[in-house]
Amino acid sequence: LICKSFFGAEIPISGVAGDQHAATIGQACFDPGMVKSTYGTGCFAMLNTGKSCLRSNNRLLSTVAYKLDGEITYALEGSIFVAGAVVQWLRDGIKVINEAKDSDALALDSDPNQRLFFVPAFTGLGAPYWDAEARGAIFGLTRNSGRGDITRAALESVAYQTRDLIEAMKVDWPELKKTVLRVDGGLSASNWTMQFIADILPSSVDRPRVLETTALGVAWLSGMYIDFYPSKAEFKKYWSREVRFEPNLAEKARNSLYKGWKDAVRRTLSPGH
Repeated sequence: LICKSFFGAEIPISGVAGDQHAATIGQACFDPGMVKSTYGTGCFAMLNTGKSCLRSNNRLLSTVAYKLDGEITYALEGSIFVAGAVVQWLRDGIKVINEAKDSDALALDSDPNQRLFFVPAFTGLGAPYWDAEARGAIFGLTRNSGRGDITRAALESVAYQTRDLIEAMKVDWPELKKTVLRVDGGLSASNWTMQFIADILPSSVDRPRVLETTALGVAWLSGMYIDFYPSKAEFKKYWSREVRFEPNLAEKARNSLYKGWKDAVRRTLSPGH
């Protein structure tokens, strides 16, 4: 209980959850095989693996997703260091945009013939590479490359890194043949980025009506245990989708783009990694 002297009454602490675990709950990812990805400064994807605590062979993290009524549910987690932070860099670092919301319009207006790959390894690369010494680079620049092309490449990097995580999850969890990715966090408001994620995975991408799923998850967790909020089954029904992004990129184009990304990452990794 929180001491009465602070608020004038004793307040029970009936639920505790870490950031990404709370977001997993807030996204109602209660069934094995469900995946959520939170796009804030970084990106954190979690795959519900049910009662199985998997040991990843692809450099993902094994974790407890949540514990409800004494039963533990496990997950695989992949962490990307730079997601929304790349948009912040465009705005504050090189000042090619005035506001984060400007990035979609610039990406839409970019030259499709400029094929750039932006590896945003500002502080190294996270899963599945885990190379703290890697540093960022932009490949494919020509004299015709402009701020729209760099912006588009920055947003595309979020999608490529997401596919890196999902590909690793598919190998560790063979049942994950195809999934719907539930997204949240500030960058998930970018329609252009969410569509490109759907295109490059390829997979349906669902954005909920409530983007602050971390707060929602921990609030429900606390309220549920004191019978203020509904049960898990009822909460799951309340989850509401705002929009679904469906892949519409041809397989040949998708594979070519992802091959280019993997080559760019290879050239960015630190020596001997």
